[in-house]
Amino acid sequence: MLAIVCPGQGAQKPGFLSPWRELPGVDEALAGLSEAAGIDLLRHGTESDADAIRDTAVAQPLLVAAGILAAGALHQGKDLPAADVLAGHSVGELTAAALGGVLSDEDAMRLVAVRSQAMAEAAAAEPTSMAAVVGGVREEVIAAIERHGLHPANINSAAQVVAAGSREAIAALGEDGPAKARVIPLQVAGAFHTPYMTGAREQLAAFAPSLSPADPVVPLISNAGGEVVTSGSRYLDLIVTQVASPVDWEACMAAFRAQGVTAMIEVAPAGTLTGLAKRELKGIALANLNTPDDLEAARTLMREHSGVAPTDQEN
Repeated sequence: MLAIVCPGQGAQKPGFLSPWRELPGVDEALAGLSEAAGIDLLRHGTESDADAIRDTAVAQPLLVAAGILAAGALHQGKDLPAADVLAGHSVGELTAAALGGVLSDEDAMRLVAVRSQAMAEAAAAEPTSMAAVVGGVREEVIAAIERHGLHPANINSAAQVVAAGSREAIAALGEDGPAKARVIPLQVAGAFHTPYMTGAREQLAAFAPSLSPADPVVPLISNAGGEVVTSGSRYLDLIVTQVASPVDWEACMAAFRAQGVTAMIEVAPAGTLTGLAKRELKGIALANLNTPDDLEAARTLMREHSGVAPTDQEN
């Protein structure tokens, strides 16, 4: 059983699209995706510095485009089996929607353009931020976050929860955090996946009817509690709601376990989600698809694990 997963904001690095340009058709594909998103993805993915691509309105379209390109290269000209499940972390859910056939590549880019602009506007409305809380006892971590008037925005693993809210409250959490836990401020523009993003959610809800979602070709696992989704309209509804609701990646990983996933490929820019899986889903095979040099290893993993139940692997 193979899962393909798509990373969220923060995974991008300067120049990370450059290696993909050696493949035929990539520049043309980027031009089409750029036109749909209204942003120069080629320039930002190859030339822009870390500060430029940290901008929410730049980072999110870059990530969705990178995942589409990497997954397209994985299958191009190859007779490969499909993945058994797909999932994305935060904005990665839009990438997963494209890979799963819920949205066309162009509509995924149109949606991420609206999403990124709306979230940037909501973040600019008042000074907010986020911090990763690593370690500690889960109940005590959540209690400390709520005591400071913050929200648990990302539940990334058993050992990591991301708190979000006002900058003052984030600073206070750093000074008075839960026992046996580290509070690590994040370089983000605002309190994503919290009620501070209500305005962004409303903008997405207004835009969503212009899209025509199809049912996914393989099941999609949602950030909303790890729900396994087989309806395109349901998945789109969850994507809209997600911008102002917590991302529960721990629940997604629990769903992988319940589904019997034996291998995971993370599309570019990869490493964050396979890193979490290495700790939380011990024993599964992992592959990062960061450059064209990674394609053959990922294809081998697909051939070995797609459509193969855990009991088949053991025999």
